[in-house]
Amino acid sequence: MGGEPVADLRVRHSRLHGINVDPAVVPSMVDEFPVLFVAAALAEGRTVTTGLEELRVKESDRITVMRKALELAGATLQETEDGLIIDGTGGAPLPGTRAGAQVVTHLDHRIAMSMAIAGLVSTQGVEVDDTGPIATSFPNFTALLAALVGA
Repeated sequence: MGGEPVADLRVRHSRLHGINVDPAVVPSMVDEFPVLFVAAALAEGRTVTTGLEELRVKESDRITVMRKALELAGATLQETEDGLIIDGTGGAPLPGTRAGAQVVTHLDHRIAMSMAIAGLVSTQGVEVDDTGPIATSFPNFTALLAALVGA
């Protein structure tokens, strides 16, 4: 649809394991890296991403912004010139943001959605400065998320 591949997915849970992301996959999933970073923060072991220079010139510098956001949520990671190295929690929840601290999304819809998901897998939640830009790509995201968590 609209020039993009479409599929129905059946999703089930399993333990996540850190990986070395092959830079060859970057063009086909460049917009999915922010949520992959969240998943990597919860995995067992280390995830290493390279070849992500394009993420620096999206709606925001998604490498730096996601590093700062995930650090604020309690993840252990480091930024490199072309990616992130993320040490996962082994499945334990992220601590979440401390009272009054907000993730700055830079009006980037993918950062806002990814960190909203991070809030679901944290003990204290994650406060995001602005969810308005999410409507750019997923207008009913907030309603769908609220329905999933019973809010």
